Amino acid sequence: MRTLIKSAQDIAHMRVACRLASEVLDYITDFVTVGVTTGELDALCHTYMRDVQGTVPAPLNYQPPGYPPYPKAICTSVNDVICHGIPGERVLRAGDTVNLDITVITPEGYFGDTSRMFFIGEPSILAKRLCEVTYECMWLGIAQIRDQAYLGDIGYAIQKHAHAAGYSVVREYCGHGIGTVFHEEPQVLHYGNPKTGMQLQAGMIFTVEPMINAGKRDIRIMPDHWTVKTRDRSLSAQWEHTVLVTQTGYEVLTLSEHSPPPPDLINQRSVVL
Repeated sequence: MRTLIKSAQDIAHMRVACRLASEVLDYITDFVTVGVTTGELDALCHTYMRDVQGTVPAPLNYQPPGYPPYPKAICTSVNDVICHGIPGERVLRAGDTVNLDITVITPEGYFGDTSRMFFIGEPSILAKRLCEVTYECMWLGIAQIRDQAYLGDIGYAIQKHAHAAGYSVVREYCGHGIGTVFHEEPQVLHYGNPKTGMQLQAGMIFTVEPMINAGKRDIRIMPDHWTVKTRDRSLSAQWEHTVLVTQTGYEVLTLSEHSPPPPDLINQRSVVL
């Protein structure tokens, strides 16, 4: 994989692609309710991408080396599923949590990638707290981004906050560069040490997408070769934004009308290491 510094034209196209990905989440929000199946959510998202946006779902038939083709348009990760849950007959019940991970490809060939957590009915105190802390972790990582900062700064901020809350950070999966390729350099780890790793440059675009477990960080991969669960069956949560590195800081590209606002702690205290 290569690290790409995006041109002004690339950045303009990525702003569109990322906004469209976020708008899929805006659209599907009202359908994420008790009694719906994950397969129904997938079908609704796919139809919206194809018929309303004119985009293509990037996950559909995506096949990295060693994997079977991914069979659906989105990922639906419920409760103890960390990532890559395949939509199907699973009925969402009161108390469930679910992450919907959306990646679209525009007609111009640019990828936009984002995910959100959803509560089904009233969440447990544990589930609500885990999702809140994970959202804070993502934004604390994003807040480190600027020209000449380091990838390790992002990972350290995420890890520090998750561990302080008593949670663990999944290490097998990470954020990634993105543009006209789904996954490219840099790999963005959600753990690390300050002032280590690749130094950031203005014009880079990558995702920040921490996966945080209520229990231990260990994983287990299901027989479908895609679905990843917590080994101890504890709850897991994930949020994801795609971010542009600028000369003075960062620009979150995957924002749309109904995107949740940054958490209060981003404005309440300094988050630069």
